[in-house]
Amino acid sequence: MKKLLIVEDEPAYASLLCNVLAQTYEVWVAVDGQEGLDLALRHHPHLILLDIKMPVMDGMTVLKELRKTHYGKTAKVVVLTNLEPSETIIEQVIRELPISYWIKSDLEFSDIINRAHELLSPIGQP
Repeated sequence: MKKLLIVEDEPAYASLLCNVLAQTYEVWVAVDGQEGLDLALRHHPHLILLDIKMPVMDGMTVLKELRKTHYGKTAKVVVLTNLEPSETIIEQVIRELPISYWIKSDLEFSDIINRAHELLSPIGQP
């Protein structure tokens, strides 16, 4: 079974994502960046949905720390946030680290679910 990690500090949003995605995948949810990094390094999920603004450790720091590890160098990460990528710190990290970037307010919830399914599906299979 494919594994997915949601790192999101908004409980209602994280719960909604988890409830839908857990029907198909093994899902973990972290409510702060440090917990997200710990879960990623412990479970090596196939996909990480990562928020930026979070307590304890922000998403950009999580991403930088993750990319320092053997698993993290190739981990599939989607930054899922309300922040525009033009903000300096995000713009810098996007140039340095391979990630996908989705802005929550630009997407319907179903789009996010469908895109996650696409990223976790083998090529050529639904």
